[in-house]
Amino acid sequence: MRSIRLRLFTAAAATAALLTVAACGGSSSDGDDAKTDDTKGSASAGTDGSASSDGPVADGTFPITIKHALGKTTIKKKPERVATVNWANHEVPLALGVVPVGMAKADFGDDDGDGVLPWVEKKLDDLGAKTPVLFDENDGIDFEAVADTQPDVILATYSGMTKQDYETLSEIAPVVVYPDAPWATPWREIIRSNSKAIGLAGKGEAMIKDLEGQIARTVNKYPQLKGKSAMFMTHIDPGDVSEVGFYTANDTRTLFFEDLGLKIPDSVAKASKGTDKFALTRSAEQIDEFNDVDIVTGYGDDKGTLARTLRKDPLVSKLPAIKRDSMYLLPGTSPLATAANPTPLSISWVLEDYVAALAKAADKVT
Repeated sequence: MRSIRLRLFTAAAATAALLTVAACGGSSSDGDDAKTDDTKGSASAGTDGSASSDGPVADGTFPITIKHALGKTTIKKKPERVATVNWANHEVPLALGVVPVGMAKADFGDDDGDGVLPWVEKKLDDLGAKTPVLFDENDGIDFEAVADTQPDVILATYSGMTKQDYETLSEIAPVVVYPDAPWATPWREIIRSNSKAIGLAGKGEAMIKDLEGQIARTVNKYPQLKGKSAMFMTHIDPGDVSEVGFYTANDTRTLFFEDLGLKIPDSVAKASKGTDKFALTRSAEQIDEFNDVDIVTGYGDDKGTLARTLRKDPLVSKLPAIKRDSMYLLPGTSPLATAANPTPLSISWVLEDYVAALAKAADKVT
């Protein structure tokens, strides 16, 4: 077994991407070649007689075939050992009471340096569980470490893995990846796909309804948000604002605005058409393209260097949202900044603070 693991690791290490960084905010070209077209369309059942992922699947129904952007995966029996890679996939089994044997180490938003985000740490405490094996993904997926956990299934519904990554992991255990495009799986689908893969689809749907209720109750307290348009900027270097990066309508940060009563501005929606990229850039000289944006958010801290730079830059400061200061920058690499990318456990953790901050920015829109 060890020689097999070493072979897998050696074959793929040279091409593994820096995936965790991309989840939090990478360049506009990240993951663009990872999508394949061999799984378009739908099917009512797997060709091997297994249940299909298209449509409802009763809890505990196996074998099950799940179609995704890199092919299709058949899971023959209910997994007992669940491993997860990349961002947030471990949150689904944890939320449903299943402790993974291994999961990706957090390197963004980690408030105490233990590699575990606070909402994940709380859930582990609630379950009376020890921290699973943490996979260090700073240099890409650690295939050998994943193999060492001897998983029955590997969850990666929210990820940016390449076809080669997928094929390498598939030699270890069945792998469930993103349904459409890298880093573009909405939080509901993260829950649906990952819960089906471990035989807990019904509990996954109940979790979605519970979160939707929490969101609705919170948003109802801030009517000023309704109908306002919002754009989420990517990480921008305060020393160079000649280009402005923004997350497209394919990215979960942008899609989450619609859950909060906000809307995606036409400028962002138009730029997002015809691309699977989760982020794009525009020259500061084209900043007037975003005159239809009511609220700007992003990473940097409202009182920090980036905020001051944006307000003073001769080009970027012309953006109406910045001129009237209807802007909210999430504080650095804090847990709050991390959770603006909605995941199954983080939503409840930061919902009130995030919505209240956006509402404060909305108050400045006339």
